[in-house]
Amino acid sequence: MKTTRKRYSAEFKAKVAMEAIRGDLTLAELAAKHGVHHTMIGAWKRQAMDGMASLFDGGDQAAKASSEAEIERLHAKIGQLLVERDFLARASGR
Repeated sequence: MKTTRKRYSAEFKAKVAMEAIRGDLTLAELAAKHGVHHTMIGAWKRQAMDGMASLFDGGDQAAKASSEAEIERLHAKIGQLLVERDFLARASGR
């Protein structure tokens, strides 16, 4: 018989990870309470703690990514215009 993996929602993972971060219960107690293996809870806790820093500097990274995308778009446009200019210059015999 084939069993499918159980998938947990992001909200559930966040809730369990926050309980683990709080530390009121051990990972084993949380695992028994929620029916999830304690190693999964540990992984979710690590993900939450690693991702917390990005919550506070996310604005800088979003602005940086959008400006890099804009620069890439502008470089592509410059390249297109140079090719068109060169083509027109050769077509007109200059």
